[in-house]
Amino acid sequence: MKLRLKLKVDAMRIRRETVEYPFGTIKAWMGATHFLTCTLERVSTEMSMHVLAYNLKRAINMMGVRELVQAIRA
Repeated sequence: MKLRLKLKVDAMRIRRETVEYPFGTIKAWMGATHFLTCTLERVSTEMSMHVLAYNLKRAINMMGVRELVQAIRA
């Protein structure tokens, strides 16, 4: 892996820009502390809810409420 990173120097920069941003945003929304639930199943559900909220917020910002509702109904 170290060899691959040496061959493609900007790989981690690109990865951070594309993958880490949503997780950082979600973590900030959560208060950057901890999950409110216990057990893997419940934490998984909580994280899924955060991801759903993030995706809905992005879709609303990109499409607008009316267009998003129309797309969901279609």
